[in-house]
Amino acid sequence: MNKVFLSGNLTRDPEIKRTPNGRTYSRMGIAINRRYKNQNTGQYEQVTDFFNLVAWEKTAEFCGRYLRKGSRVLVEGRLQTYNYEGRDGVKRSGVDVLVENIEFADSKRLNDGQRSGNDNYGGGYQGGNDDLGVPVPDDSVPFMDETPPTPTDDNLPF
Repeated sequence: MNKVFLSGNLTRDPEIKRTPNGRTYSRMGIAINRRYKNQNTGQYEQVTDFFNLVAWEKTAEFCGRYLRKGSRVLVEGRLQTYNYEGRDGVKRSGVDVLVENIEFADSKRLNDGQRSGNDNYGGGYQGGNDDLGVPVPDDSVPFMDETPPTPTDDNLPF
C-alpha cells in the first residue's frame, strides 16, 4: 500500500502548467513542522520538513485557483520516486507526493489577511480517476533546487 497524509503550509503558489499533450498539472511544495527531543540537551525542538507535491487535471486546476503560498492544507496522496541528471551532470533521485485529494485546513481569509466572520474549515477537491495512475515525467527535477523541465510527449508514460 502506498498512501500518505500530510498537513502543512504551502511554500509557494501552485504553478499551473500543461504538457504538450494538453494535460494540466501543478507543482507546489509543502512545509510540515515536527517536534523532536534533542538527546544532548533534553529539550524539545522543532524542525521543518519540505515535500514536493504534484497534482493533475482538475485537482491541479483547483490548487491554482484557490491555494496560495502559506495556505494550510490537508493532502492525501501517494509517494513516487524518480531519477534525473542535474545540470551539473550528477545523477540524483527524488520523491514527489502525487496529490489525490487536497482540502483547506485554515480559516477563510480576506484579501488583507484578516479573518472573515465566516470561518470556512474544510472544503477542497477530491480528485477522481483522472488523477490516479499518472506518474510524474521521468526527467522532472526537484523544484526546490532547480526549475523542472517542461514535460514532452516523448517522456510521459501515458
